[in-house]
Amino acid sequence: MKINERIKHVLKQTKILKWPEHLLATFGSSTVYYYVLTEPVYSEFENRSAETVIREGKITWGQPKILTPSYILKSEGFSEEARKAYKILVRENPDLAGILYPLELQIESEKTNIVSGNWRKTYEWLKQETDSRRNSLTAVIKGVNILWDVSLMKFVLEMTLKSAHLAQLPELKKRGFIYLDKERRPLIVKDSSGIPVTARREIESMFNMVKEGKMGLFELKEELDRWEVFEEYEERFFNLFKGEREKWER
Repeated sequence: MKINERIKHVLKQTKILKWPEHLLATFGSSTVYYYVLTEPVYSEFENRSAETVIREGKITWGQPKILTPSYILKSEGFSEEARKAYKILVRENPDLAGILYPLELQIESEKTNIVSGNWRKTYEWLKQETDSRRNSLTAVIKGVNILWDVSLMKFVLEMTLKSAHLAQLPELKKRGFIYLDKERRPLIVKDSSGIPVTARREIESMFNMVKEGKMGLFELKEELDRWEVFEEYEERFFNLFKGEREKWER
C-alpha cells in the first residue's frame, strides 16, 4: 500500500472517542492531554488475548492570531509560483481574516503503555479515570498503530477548526476585531491608519512582554516589520533597546 493510501486509510479509521469539554482559548494558549488507543502490530499475527496500546501526552497550541493575507505572504516557505498565485488572491480579498494558531505547536509524547483488553474496554476504563480527575481538556482518540501520529494530527486539525468556527470567530466579532460580509466571510476591522485593530492590541502586548523580559527585542522588531509600522513605533522601540543595553552594562 502506497504511503498516501496508507494515510487516507488511517484518517478514515481514526475516531475521536472523547472531545475536550472546552474549545481552544481565544486570548491565551491551550494545552490538551491526549490518549491515543491502538491495537498492537503483532495482534494481526499472534493468537493471544486482546491488548491495547495507550500513548499518552499533551499538545499545546499557541495563542491564536488574526492575520491579513498580506501578512501571511511575508512568511517563509512559499515558492515563487505560490507567491504569485497568492498575490492574485490577496488582491481579491485584501481584508479577509485568517486565524493562525502559531505552529510553535508542541506535541509532547510522555509515555506508552500496553494493557490487556480491546480498545473499547480500554476506552471505558480510561473515560472513568479522566472523568474522575476532572480534567476538562482531555481527548481520547482511536488510532492506527503504525501511523498513530497521523490519527493525532487529525484530532489537532479538527480541534483547531472547531474552535475557530465556534469560539474564536464569534468572540473576535463580539470584541470588534472582525465583522462578517454579505457572504458571511470574516473581514478584519482596521483603525484610521489602516492597521487591524487586533494587530495594534498584539503589538502593545508584545511591548509589555519585552519590558517584563518575556520576549526578545528581535521578535518585536519582526512583528513591527511584518505590519510595516516600525517607523511609527521607532522611538518606543529604541527606548526599550536603550533600557535593555543599560541593564547589561550594570
